[in-house]
Amino acid sequence: MTFEERQGKLERLLLAYQRYFDIKRDVAIGEDTFGAFAEFHSTSEKYVLVKKAKLWSLENNEYAYFYLTEKLDLETFEHIQKVALDAGMEHVHPHSEHMYSYVTLIILADEIDEDAKEALKKLRFEKNFRLSLHGWMEFRIAAINFSNGEIISNRSGKDVREILEQNLQS
Repeated sequence: MTFEERQGKLERLLLAYQRYFDIKRDVAIGEDTFGAFAEFHSTSEKYVLVKKAKLWSLENNEYAYFYLTEKLDLETFEHIQKVALDAGMEHVHPHSEHMYSYVTLIILADEIDEDAKEALKKLRFEKNFRLSLHGWMEFRIAAINFSNGEIISNRSGKDVREILEQNLQS
């Protein structure tokens, strides 16, 4: 698959995200370049009569990184997931109204090595803030292997895998 074809698949996927997410394309983080970065923020509140009489408020966030590559091997996977997780954690700011934040990595690859695939499936990172009183965060990963159409994810990335299935499987 050519670079232009991978870029076209990314654009198709971003159409599913653009309704709810703010999207930036070609985002450089250190020496690595991600095809796109998308962020979502939602706040819900309940109040009585006037907004100053707030009963509760909840904040939800998602920070999604889209990575395009010809071949995903174990070394590349370990590096890129660390870069995405570290960059995503910089966006997470827990406080009393924070419910959860997702840091999501979506990988579009022509080919995925077996050891990288197994590492992706096993990867798990979750963090609670102040015994969950200030919310939690989860690291979600999903990848599509264009050579055989296989979509894989870690356990937390099941929802992301479904988005890939709906938008990229032909």
